[in-house]
Amino acid sequence: MSEELETAGALSLGGFFRRNKVELLSPGTPCPNCATPLEGPWCHACGQLGEDFHRSAAKLLLESVRESLDLDGRILRTLPDLVLHPGRLTRAYLDGHRAPQVPPLRLFLVVLVLLFLIGWSRSPAVIPASPLPATRAETLKRIENDKRISPADRQQIEAEIKNSLKIRGDLKASPDSGARAKWLVARINNAIAHQKEFWQAIQNWAERFAVLMLPLSAILLSLLFAFQRRFFLFDHIIFSMHSLTFLCLLLAATIVINRYVLPVGGWPLLAAPLHLFAHMRGVYGTSVFGTLARMFVLFIGSAIGFSFLIVGLVWIALSAMS
Repeated sequence: MSEELETAGALSLGGFFRRNKVELLSPGTPCPNCATPLEGPWCHACGQLGEDFHRSAAKLLLESVRESLDLDGRILRTLPDLVLHPGRLTRAYLDGHRAPQVPPLRLFLVVLVLLFLIGWSRSPAVIPASPLPATRAETLKRIENDKRISPADRQQIEAEIKNSLKIRGDLKASPDSGARAKWLVARINNAIAHQKEFWQAIQNWAERFAVLMLPLSAILLSLLFAFQRRFFLFDHIIFSMHSLTFLCLLLAATIVINRYVLPVGGWPLLAAPLHLFAHMRGVYGTSVFGTLARMFVLFIGSAIGFSFLIVGLVWIALSAMS
């Protein structure tokens, strides 16, 4: 998990928790910082909070637990609206009704962190990159005897081997290949030989690249509504935050359902276009045909942009490996 996004998620989570009532120093007590007699909860000379930190360890621990479990009620109003009434949620924020809901950027970062925590909680299967034995039977026997491979990964690897999938780290560049081609071949061989490190590099950079979907979506929406002066870039950014937050929630739910409940594949993801349709109509007030047309263009543009991001992600991950 990359340090940047973890930090952003931790800071964002801070907004979900409201601080419990602190124990303040009584008026007239000297400020611990500047010794000015306090006249209220804050020192009027230096601005420091007049809080009494001299409490027992048990009391401090109890306060920390209570603070961590004291969820801000806004999340209980924001998430249902995000899922069931996305147009109303975004429209309310754009119209200035912002206090009752979690700020869009904070919500997006927290849900994005949640998605990666769920998605990367199980390491990808690592397939041996050394030259495979001549027969599949010998290969399967070697996999079964390898104690380093978990039962779930062993089952996946065996299925791939039975489908004649062979991964070998023996790619070679022709003598006439340029420097970039030779570099790429060397990096691919290195990634195949060190698959665990490669997936770790993918994980570290995937979170940063995922954030780039936010400006990409906002730019595409700006182009789609370029001739409607009543909408601004700010409107498109808020719309993108809410839309991508729902998509992250849907992806996380799909992973959890398939992993722990029932293998349903990607069927839950069909809710994404339905949600986008209702969201776009609710926020922009477009017609059915106008909404569908813009959704189609948005899908094509997002697919192209996402493809470039994937290529960039793989390239950066290959470069990051020593």
